[in-house]
Amino acid sequence: MTYAARSIVWMVIYLLFIFLPLFALLTGSLPPARGFWTEFSAALGYSGLAIMGLQFGLTARFRFVTEPWGEDVIYHFHRRISLFAVALVVVHPLIMFSVHPELLAFPQYGEVPWGAVFAFLSVFSLLALVVTALSRAKLRIPYELWHITHVALAIIAVTGGLLHMVGWGFYLADPWKRSLWIALTIFWIALVFYVRVVKPLFILRRPYRVQEVRRERGDTTTLVMRPDGHTGFRFKPGQFGWLTVWGSPFKITAHPFSFSSSAATSDGHVEISIRNLGDFTREINKVPVGQRVYLDGPYGAFTIGNPADMHVLIAGGVGITPMMSMIRTLADVGDKRAVVLLYGSQDWDSITFREELEKLKARLGLTVVHVLSEPPVGWTGERGFITAEVLMRHLPKPYADHEYFICGPAVMMDAIERGLGELGVPMSKYHSERYSFV
Repeated sequence: MTYAARSIVWMVIYLLFIFLPLFALLTGSLPPARGFWTEFSAALGYSGLAIMGLQFGLTARFRFVTEPWGEDVIYHFHRRISLFAVALVVVHPLIMFSVHPELLAFPQYGEVPWGAVFAFLSVFSLLALVVTALSRAKLRIPYELWHITHVALAIIAVTGGLLHMVGWGFYLADPWKRSLWIALTIFWIALVFYVRVVKPLFILRRPYRVQEVRRERGDTTTLVMRPDGHTGFRFKPGQFGWLTVWGSPFKITAHPFSFSSSAATSDGHVEISIRNLGDFTREINKVPVGQRVYLDGPYGAFTIGNPADMHVLIAGGVGITPMMSMIRTLADVGDKRAVVLLYGSQDWDSITFREELEKLKARLGLTVVHVLSEPPVGWTGERGFITAEVLMRHLPKPYADHEYFICGPAVMMDAIERGLGELGVPMSKYHSERYSFV
């Protein structure tokens, strides 16, 4: 089955999980009819709860589900649909209070329906989840702490919503309807159990050992890791894995990094090159040789596959790591197609893999164009940032015949995508990888 067909199948399944439980509530024996806005409000609440429950599946890292799109696209959808679900859940009580203002009357002590208590708990947790996710950088919340609280708030929100639904119970008089929602609840719990227990158990049995810690230019460290007691996994150039350096796979937070090594090696070793960005990454250069680590992978659809006369790789900063995997792989398999690397860096000394890229020119048809924002005195190469004009100076026409791969800071990637649009390159011909999973 093609990627396009698989994408359609999974989208249909996703929609069925949202709408079938809602439509099922309208069949069989029905409670007394209520006004339109009351029923509409209830439909919003049920739909929002179903979307919230499915969020556990979107982040479960099922490769056969995420492969057609790529993990970054799935997480982007996860963020967007989360906001939509929160909107549904928040609008639900607002409409209900507007239609039935008597619900706002302050109840006597001990008379608060427990279903209402859990509704408040669910909405409060959802709002806290959204605020911390959107404002993590501004609030300076460490990624690890944010991840733990994000998971906890999500579980509280969904559990509170389910208990509110059961406590109200207006549409759940029929046993089979209660059974349907109980089954959905078990399914959501099973997803959490798989992500937090079953999957880590498999990863625990397939550890890696750090064989070498190599310092690179640009305050970057490469970890060379070999499988410990197993054959490892095969990956495609450009893919990534979730790395756990300190602790076991049961640790709630792992970090996504691209593989920088060739995908054509047969001994199972994997290299990941990590730039010091001041968070978890600042400790990578202190990892001792022999350290046991865990890798969950491979993931991602940012890979070379489509036939093209030329591969154009556009990297900024640490975005060079998946490009290095592509270039090293093409060199190892003897691919003679032309490769143009446009590599944006701050200055000459911070160019990661600078010397190796020069050596790789002898092994494949590689052209490297360095673009420096702070060039040294006497620099005659490209200055500033990678723009459509830079592409036009270094790429042959027609531009739409080439295949483009873009990875780097979000601002750079947005500008490059706009530039490719100006050059008439269709979206199907360029691929972007964004590792913003928050």
